[in-house]
Amino acid sequence: MSTTDTYDILVIGSGEAGKYLAWTMAGAGHRTAVIERKLIGGSCPNIACLPSKNIIHSAKVRSFTMRAAEFGVELESAVTSMNGVHARKQAMVDGLRLLHVDRYRDSGAELIMGEARFVGERTVDVQLADGGMRRISGARVFLNLGTHATVPDVPGLVAARPMTHVELLDLDHLPEHLLVIGGGYVGVELAQAMRRFGAQVTVVERGQQLAGHEDADVGAGLLELFRDEGITVHLQTRVHSVRGQSGSEVHIVTEGPDGEAIVEGTDLLVGVGRTPNTHGIGLEQAGVQLTETGYIAVDERLATTAANVWAMGECAGSPQFTHVAFDDFRVVHDNLTGGNSTTTDRLVPYCMYTDPELARVGCNESEARRRGIGYRVLTLPMAAVLRTRTLTEPRGFMKMLIAADSDEILGFTVFGAEASELMAAVQTAMIARIPYTALRRAIYAHPTAAEGLTFLLRNEPTVPAQ
Repeated sequence: MSTTDTYDILVIGSGEAGKYLAWTMAGAGHRTAVIERKLIGGSCPNIACLPSKNIIHSAKVRSFTMRAAEFGVELESAVTSMNGVHARKQAMVDGLRLLHVDRYRDSGAELIMGEARFVGERTVDVQLADGGMRRISGARVFLNLGTHATVPDVPGLVAARPMTHVELLDLDHLPEHLLVIGGGYVGVELAQAMRRFGAQVTVVERGQQLAGHEDADVGAGLLELFRDEGITVHLQTRVHSVRGQSGSEVHIVTEGPDGEAIVEGTDLLVGVGRTPNTHGIGLEQAGVQLTETGYIAVDERLATTAANVWAMGECAGSPQFTHVAFDDFRVVHDNLTGGNSTTTDRLVPYCMYTDPELARVGCNESEARRRGIGYRVLTLPMAAVLRTRTLTEPRGFMKMLIAADSDEILGFTVFGAEASELMAAVQTAMIARIPYTALRRAIYAHPTAAEGLTFLLRNEPTVPAQ
């Protein structure tokens, strides 16, 4: 390879952090290139966040049709057309891809489709998608490699050709009986959606509850929701082996509280975590070190062990959310332009798009106890929030943790209708370090979900029983 193309800014991967850094730096006059192997814009607009929420909303519409009489509406039929569900999702994805292509063109950043592999410091060879090779180097290099769904090493699992979220979001048919391995974000969200479309659904989770990082009352609330909707859940259950073929017939051999059992279904979804896309691209040639778990080792400013190389998003071990990846972009860009930002002590919000939603920011009780943080607690059933009465969606609760020796808000959890928007109001107060007593004096519009804070905060927080 005779020549090397040199850029001021070289970004490997066009996910959330990478694309915004590229667009911003190119717009500021830096010669910028982005190398993307497949998904323009990364996972979020193509195969993850936005497509899944699109399909989840379609499932919610279907659930309304099943409850139509409850709202005074008479319907003769509420048959799911997965072709229609897929077409709506795909139209959104196609539109988002065009928006990304336009943004690259307008910003001046060069988008290069191909597979990059490091051959030296800040230098890669790119196998171009349309054929040929290019050698490209950057004065500053930014790794935005992302992650992919983990398929655990269980006998027979790979041979069963299970779906991950990627394949499930492209289904053109409704599974007769979907088996879901994993009770985290992916498994829980998509299990409910498929059940609402009309599939029989069984979830197998090795932990003691669904959403294992949340408090026990949240796990109990999700379990009650699933059982009410006809979803079978096996907790504290390990998968020993799998046989059959997803899409026709699948048998899972499990061991749970009642011993060994066989769970049968027609389709199989695996949602047990993520694996970083850090192997096989020559990072060692660039002097970039990995952690023991395969993520890129970075400091609090997201700098790697190689000079003038940064990593952003999930490949850097950041919390696996698009909104955190965008904040990684903010941290890196701020430091490139004279600022002094770090990832230390970020207040990260969590949202699970079940129906009703689960949203949390800051500490929950489990974390506070684990860290030895003293706290008081305020709780309120969502049925006491009048907005939920207008929606006929009274399920759930909200819970606020208050410091034991001050009025600081330590954390806030909501499981209920419009939880994510309600959580954002409290998150803003936490960022500003507004004491919970100040929120007591706020006037919230009626009838909104946020009005529930009026009734939550009118009481005195209590010290939880140990």
